[in-house]
Amino acid sequence: MTGVGPGRVQGLDVLRGFALSGILLVNAQVMAGPYGGLGGGPETSATDRAAAWAVTALAEGKFYLLFSFLFGYSFVLQERAADAEGAAFAARHLRRTVGLFALGTLHAVLLYPGDILTMYAVLALPLYGLRRLAPRTALRLAAGLVATLSLLLLVYGLLTVSTAGPPDAPHPGWAADTVAAHRGDAGAVIGVHLHDLRAQLGADLLYAPDIFAAFLAGLAAARLGLAEGYGRDRARLRRVVVWWLSVGLAGGVATAVCVNGPLDGRWFFVGRAVDVLTAPALTASYACGLLRLVRGWPARVLAAAGRTALTNYLTQSLVLALVFTGYGLGRYGRTGTAAVLAGCLLLYVLQLAASRFLTARVRYGPAELLLRTVTLARRPAPSGSSSPAGPLRSDEPRPVP
Repeated sequence: MTGVGPGRVQGLDVLRGFALSGILLVNAQVMAGPYGGLGGGPETSATDRAAAWAVTALAEGKFYLLFSFLFGYSFVLQERAADAEGAAFAARHLRRTVGLFALGTLHAVLLYPGDILTMYAVLALPLYGLRRLAPRTALRLAAGLVATLSLLLLVYGLLTVSTAGPPDAPHPGWAADTVAAHRGDAGAVIGVHLHDLRAQLGADLLYAPDIFAAFLAGLAAARLGLAEGYGRDRARLRRVVVWWLSVGLAGGVATAVCVNGPLDGRWFFVGRAVDVLTAPALTASYACGLLRLVRGWPARVLAAAGRTALTNYLTQSLVLALVFTGYGLGRYGRTGTAAVLAGCLLLYVLQLAASRFLTARVRYGPAELLLRTVTLARRPAPSGSSSPAGPLRSDEPRPVP
């Protein structure tokens, strides 16, 4: 059985395990074909367009925020664990950052250029510098970053709408070249990943303030002990859902209308501005609703997936790469969005079962063990056996994104 200690908050693992589902839905669309969640090409069926529209409205931009919030929260728990052990947190944090960056680089080049681990590693450095911020100051800075990015995107988007003509159709050979590269041999797949990384770097820089804002919100929440206290107050959890769910859903619908249609591509950045501003409301509603409703064995299953989140995240990309690229079946551009999402559901259920099986026998998943070893500069010691006693507690802080 896995070890249990006083420092870990099982509610965070539940949220992390849940977030894996949304990350999978969004990433799978990008890895499955050249149109990457934008609704598909001219011959895409209405069912597939509706599926892509729903993912944009309900998942895109929401679950990476949840992961980022949890990263900031776990940062504080790791600092406390280092202090309790009398270890130098700065050295641990730097080693963990280097480990995350290395894993993310390999992941981006070999499997999925949209990797988030490298961005987490880079932003973890200024997070360390701001770790002493008072919770209220951290939240104000986070709100300022979100508002500023949303305003910039909105201004740019409105300028695009007012000055640009109707978007041109993609170059006829563009999709064919992209499809051929992804279905090619390993060299071709890695080559297209390296090419895509240039565009991904621009996207990372653009949305870095949004990710860092979520880090700061997690930092503030951990300083206030929200998951340990607020997470048990079902009435307060319900109030968050009631207050913010409608705002988040309205923002998600507006985003999908701009990004996936019926509005055309000129409205893309307007949709992104709405998403940056309103996604935190839907993310908070998801998180609070889940903590309020999920108890007992469903919570334990999700927590097991959350405890092995890094392993599961990398495994998702590996499976998708084997299905859609020339590494394996070469289904890139051959599978509709609805079928992709159905496959994601199956994969996620299998991951839940595998995570529960794994964590019943070992303390760390393979990727967690590797990163934990790098972080500590030694192999972590095994713990005693026991089981989580309550819905919100689990074992020590674990370095996963």
